[in-house]
Amino acid sequence: MTSSIQDVAQAAGVSISTVSRSFTRPDLVSATTRKRVLEVANQLNFSVSRSAVALKSGKSLRIAVLMSGHIRLWFTASVLEGLNDVLHAEGYDVSVFPVSSIEERKEFFEMLPVRRNADAVIVVSFDIDQQEIQQLATVGVPIIGINSPNAQERGFSASVSINDVQGSSIAAKHLLTLGHRSIAYISTDREVSLSFSVGERLQAFTAACKQAQVEPQILVCKVDANGRYQIGDVITQLMSLPQMPTAIACQEDGIAVPLLFQLERNGLSVPHDVSLIGYDDSFYTDDISLTTIRQDPVGMAQQAARIALDLIEGRTPEQLFITCDAQLVVRSSTSRPMR
Repeated sequence: MTSSIQDVAQAAGVSISTVSRSFTRPDLVSATTRKRVLEVANQLNFSVSRSAVALKSGKSLRIAVLMSGHIRLWFTASVLEGLNDVLHAEGYDVSVFPVSSIEERKEFFEMLPVRRNADAVIVVSFDIDQQEIQQLATVGVPIIGINSPNAQERGFSASVSINDVQGSSIAAKHLLTLGHRSIAYISTDREVSLSFSVGERLQAFTAACKQAQVEPQILVCKVDANGRYQIGDVITQLMSLPQMPTAIACQEDGIAVPLLFQLERNGLSVPHDVSLIGYDDSFYTDDISLTTIRQDPVGMAQQAARIALDLIEGRTPEQLFITCDAQLVVRSSTSRPMR
């Protein structure tokens, strides 16, 4: 059985308003008094109503998270883990809006300004256009990007992003240094997210190859309505090339991991027949010895969450726009060309 605020006040020997302030405005209560109130509240199994705290603070205690793609994917799941690590401890809920169609995207941007039910909006892994920025701006809350390209130019309040240009350049230079000159790059066709953040990976990889007078073969991996990569179609494209490339770079590990198994099922040994490199350092890459580019979505999300809390409270973070370095993780899936 739970107790009322009156029970706590009587047992602690303080006023009802002091009990309320101990939870909602601890800066107005002495440390000794607050400690006594919290101890009594714990003994009496008392907790302050979430709605009462929200009403008192004038906040919804909710962060809206707009995500491109499916929540079950490694990157999005890791981002949610990082956000929850920080926001849950501060009493905030995370409302996730996964966008997997043009209609869902349109509905989010049209309805959010009307609902006005979030203290901040975090946009994960895709670009938003100027009209959408203006729609979000009408809400009057901070807009924070995670891996959102050109965030500052687009009018975001802050952002935390991996340096995809650096990461993809490192991947290309790794293969080139090993002596590969026949290289394929596998990208995706993410139409929903328009200028999807990983688009910079393709551009940077291609630029690094061309600087070494190498023209990479660009192949597209289709993604179905359920977010599954069509790896079988990629194999067909590879087998249809006049000559199998000696190295394959993938836009993300979600392509590289199943591709490694499909290549071997088709009689190609990795890395002896073809080298393979991914991007993310996600689940299972260490288990299958996949060379990849490491990023830390949990850490980036934690940084973004702390920035969001600062902006909500009117504090100025030390940095508003943070770019995180990528790191090459060399494993046994890449080697010098054998033929």
